[in-house]
Amino acid sequence: MEPQLSYQVADSVATVVIRHPAKRNAMTAAMWRALPPLLDRLAHDPDVRVLVLTGEGGTFCAGADISTLQGSPEEAQGLAVAAEEALAAFPKPVLAVVRGHCVGGGAQLAAACDLRLAEEGALFGVTPARLGVVYPSSSTRRLVSLVGPATAKYLLFTAELIDAGRALRTGLVDEVLPGGELDERVAELTRILVSRSQLTQAAAKEFANGRDDRDGHWTTQARGSGDTAEGVAAFLERRRPEFTWSVPTPG
Repeated sequence: MEPQLSYQVADSVATVVIRHPAKRNAMTAAMWRALPPLLDRLAHDPDVRVLVLTGEGGTFCAGADISTLQGSPEEAQGLAVAAEEALAAFPKPVLAVVRGHCVGGGAQLAAACDLRLAEEGALFGVTPARLGVVYPSSSTRRLVSLVGPATAKYLLFTAELIDAGRALRTGLVDEVLPGGELDERVAELTRILVSRSQLTQAAAKEFANGRDDRDGHWTTQARGSGDTAEGVAAFLERRRPEFTWSVPTPG
């Protein structure tokens, strides 16, 4: 199978799959370049309310396929950062579903997602110290925000792999599921996310990611959306709300 990113949309969930099984789903240069425009299309697709990022088969992503990165280390790092930032900026909830190895650039991608669910046996590592590469400041800050300074330093200084249990204790992942239960939990969680207000989710994501200059924008959006009135009415009538606000499409 040629290395590629594939995706499908079903029940308002876009599932993006990293496919490069010959190298534990390591990202080629072409795959790094393909991810931001793919995310842009899905961000503006009204049929998509949640994004899932996962890997083909039994592993998530083992990092970058260095054999395909022909430019300078800085250029290769720039590709990874652009993909990471595109994930972080995706205006809808993003869930990383992790099996097997989540290492290097794979951990960088998972950290940029909003939530991370892992299967028991998954391994995580941030490995630039093995290559003498300076980890980007934005990626370092994102890692610190998840796990705290001490664990971030441990991961970056040692480049050691940690198991899913330690990843859960330190905040690198949100839930760890036994083998065979991960898909069911992902389906359940995505159903919940799809049913909630996109307005609330989009505003909360911006605020949680550090935007503190958009209160007025989101207040205006809330006033014009009808979602609040619908949410209150549905609560009082004991029914499921039908929220209508969605991420604006270009044009």
